[in-house]
Amino acid sequence: MEQLLKQYKEQTPEIVFEWSDAETEAKGWVVINSLRGGAAGGGTRMRKGLNKEEVISLAKVMEVKFSVCGPNIGGAKSGINFDPNDPRREEVLKRWYKAVIPLLKNYYGTGGDLNVDELKDVIPITQDLGLWHPQEGIVNGHLQPTGGERIAALGQLRLGVSKIIEDPTYIPETEEKLAIADMVTGYGVAEAVFHYYDLYHGETVKDKKVIIQGWGNVASAAAFYFAKNGAKIVGIIDVAGGVIAPEGLSYEQVVDLFLNKKGNKLQSDQLIPFEEAQKAIWDVPADIFIPGAASKLVTAEQVARLQKGGLKVMSCGANVPFVDDQVFFGPTAKQTDEELSLIPDFIANCGMARVFAYLMKSREALTDAAIFEDISWTIRQALEEVKERNNSPYQLSTTALTLALEKLT
Repeated sequence: MEQLLKQYKEQTPEIVFEWSDAETEAKGWVVINSLRGGAAGGGTRMRKGLNKEEVISLAKVMEVKFSVCGPNIGGAKSGINFDPNDPRREEVLKRWYKAVIPLLKNYYGTGGDLNVDELKDVIPITQDLGLWHPQEGIVNGHLQPTGGERIAALGQLRLGVSKIIEDPTYIPETEEKLAIADMVTGYGVAEAVFHYYDLYHGETVKDKKVIIQGWGNVASAAAFYFAKNGAKIVGIIDVAGGVIAPEGLSYEQVVDLFLNKKGNKLQSDQLIPFEEAQKAIWDVPADIFIPGAASKLVTAEQVARLQKGGLKVMSCGANVPFVDDQVFFGPTAKQTDEELSLIPDFIANCGMARVFAYLMKSREALTDAAIFEDISWTIRQALEEVKERNNSPYQLSTTALTLALEKLT
């Protein structure tokens, strides 16, 4: 695996598009690792301090992800170095998408990512620029459809991603309208853990203790599905602060936190300051840890402290979650993989990518159950393939990455 990984990391991306905003200090990149299958896909993120190297690493992760969830295309990513809290954010995004619209029409498909929302930002801005859907480039470049097939695929994408979930199986009881795009990535992160326990231990997650990092769509949705399946959320930390409950929050408390988040931030009467939460949460006993915030946050010291508290499983909601991951799978990821059951990001958080792949197939069922069950089946199939190669609960990520790189190289 080491030689395959070295070869893959050193591969120069086929396309690097660089943009400097004429009106602000914002700078952005589209990195297309390859146009495998005629197209490439990957979401758009924005954060202050982002650089080209981070976008390259994320594009390579996306290519690995597509080898798991389909379609058979190359990996890409868009990244904008700009403060998402700046009041000029929306205008920056509009100028960004105007600059990259030729790629999005022909061979690149994008979506939401860190601080960029699929439904509120990406779809409305790109539609105003004349795009049927932000995945249009993948439909055109990869599927190369006839006129009718193209209309059918783009129509399904437009309907499916923004579809309001009606089946109460997949959402909390609420008057709030929740769409497919709001829930599916967090759903997959939780499903990966459910399938792991079933395949490797013949157990459920009932009464297992879970710590969640982040409280955006991915992390909060994952927490909801864990609580719904009987797990105990014992700690949550995000930029707003933290909630620590060693005995576990009730299902009702988790739902309340889910429904009352402000943007991507935790809101609670029990909220403690971030600095206090950051000092304490890594020593709270837990079986499962979900890094579901930004990339490159988790340190080796934090993992070691979680291990002392009994940590057994990590399911990566964030792409490239470890602070020293370099391109990806750096020393902390490797050590964690040897000592814990580390379910990699390209399996655990493939939910949205899988939805896109599913919706591109013409005349697929557009029911909530069909879309969610397809994600669950895809993740289980990937973990079954890992277990066939490696029956041990350790080195899951190494095994999964080896399988993916064998397909890609």
